[in-house]
Amino acid sequence: MNTTPMDAAAFAEPRTPVYAWGQRVVALDDLVNDGSHPEREPEALLAARGDVGEIVNIGHATEVNEPVYLVDFGGCVVGCLEIELAPVPVGWIPETEEAAG
Repeated sequence: MNTTPMDAAAFAEPRTPVYAWGQRVVALDDLVNDGSHPEREPEALLAARGDVGEIVNIGHATEVNEPVYLVDFGGCVVGCLEIELAPVPVGWIPETEEAAG
C-alpha cells in the first residue's frame, strides 16, 4: 500500500470569523485590484483607506485557513482579509438619522 503524507492544513477546522454579515467595517489601507476585478484596470483603487463598507458575505481561504470577507464599499464589492479591516468605531458614523442630528 502506497501512503503519502497528508497536508495538515487540509484537515484544520476553519477559523471562526471575527466579523459578521451586515457588520460595518473600515478599510485599513488602500485596496487595489489584484486582477480579481476584470472590469477594472490592474492596480486600480477599489476602496481607499478609511472607506466604510458592509460585509455582505463570508467565505474561507483554505490555503491559509482564514476567513475572507466580501465587503460592499458602495458599489464595489471587494474580497478582504481580517488584517485589511477594522470595525467601525462606535459614534464614528451615525447609526441613525437621530444620532446625526
